[in-house]
Amino acid sequence: DHRDLHSFPTRRSSDLSGGEDTDSLTAGELERKKLMEENLLPGQTDRILSFKAKAPAAREGHLNNQKVLYSSGKPAAPKAANTRTVPTAPEKILDAPDMLNDFYLHLMDWSSLNHMAVALSAGVYIWNAADGSIVQLCQKEAEDEYITSVAWIAQGNVLGVGDSAGKVQLWDVATSKLIRSMGGHSDRVGCLDWNQHILASGGREGDILLHDVRVAEHQVGRMVGHTQEVCGLTWAKDGRTLASGGNDNCVQLWDWQGGDSPLHTITAHQSAVKAVSWCPWQAGVLATAGGTVDRTIRVWNTASMTQLQSLDTGSQVSSIAWNSEYKELVTGHGFSHNQLTVWRYPSMAKVADLTGHTSRVLLLATSPDGSTVASVAARSEERRVGKEC
Repeated sequence: DHRDLHSFPTRRSSDLSGGEDTDSLTAGELERKKLMEENLLPGQTDRILSFKAKAPAAREGHLNNQKVLYSSGKPAAPKAANTRTVPTAPEKILDAPDMLNDFYLHLMDWSSLNHMAVALSAGVYIWNAADGSIVQLCQKEAEDEYITSVAWIAQGNVLGVGDSAGKVQLWDVATSKLIRSMGGHSDRVGCLDWNQHILASGGREGDILLHDVRVAEHQVGRMVGHTQEVCGLTWAKDGRTLASGGNDNCVQLWDWQGGDSPLHTITAHQSAVKAVSWCPWQAGVLATAGGTVDRTIRVWNTASMTQLQSLDTGSQVSSIAWNSEYKELVTGHGFSHNQLTVWRYPSMAKVADLTGHTSRVLLLATSPDGSTVASVAARSEERRVGKEC
């Protein structure tokens, strides 16, 4: 007998009396019984628990150990597109003149202190997202040099800056002072990622260097595995595992404390892999995606090296960002629509396409509170900042 909670009937007073002979009760006992019935059963047609509408649904992902007591049927999963409204217009558009239209570079990053670093050709600029102010941090002196990557330390005002000459600089953004400059690469440094005091840098020659920024002899590791330019780098939350993507169509997984050879190599992609991103709420889950020929998002369990998901997006994927609150992925795309796409995870149902860029999306960056994603494109000379929720 299927009943919703709001239609569950109460028992009548005769059901609760246990067939007791009221004639044998004293006047005081009868009065006490009557009062109990009036308090517990205020009316024969009333219900103990009643909702005017259906009981409110629990938030997605909520686990109720007593669910079996209240649910007589499995509720249908909502369609991803109808789950919530995703704003389709950007909250802000910022000019980014001289942004290099180079798929392999990482020219934007958003700090935990709500500052966005953007590299425009030979200079680095800092946008304060709180008050909207913009300052120039640095400018390359040599005419043929340019900035190739920027990455904020997890907590604080230190910015790593890679350049076309193979150097990695550390800047104190609060004082606009250069802290140190570190060499080691033979060509440009297209990507950087921090793991506390260890800064990983990926070079065009295919090598990944690990820099301990606290000590004079900064190079504490050189990981050799890619045969072409390293264009994606991301540390897992465990502080040991580093994932790298390359122009050789490979993804390498490294244990930086366990040697200079990769733990695993992923060869499923058919073009350069710039988009590599760890799931923030599931340890060991990695999303990777390829360029123009590949167009495919793949999600991996790196503990067992099994593929959990695979989806052909139909266009070049340059970046992946996770949204923890709604359990989603956001991807940045190139030809032909130059859009951002929001995907439900793990179903990979499409939630929304966010359009507006007139050229390919080169990179995404997420705000420190996780509510907003910024996308950058070249030629259109703009950065778009839009709410995820």
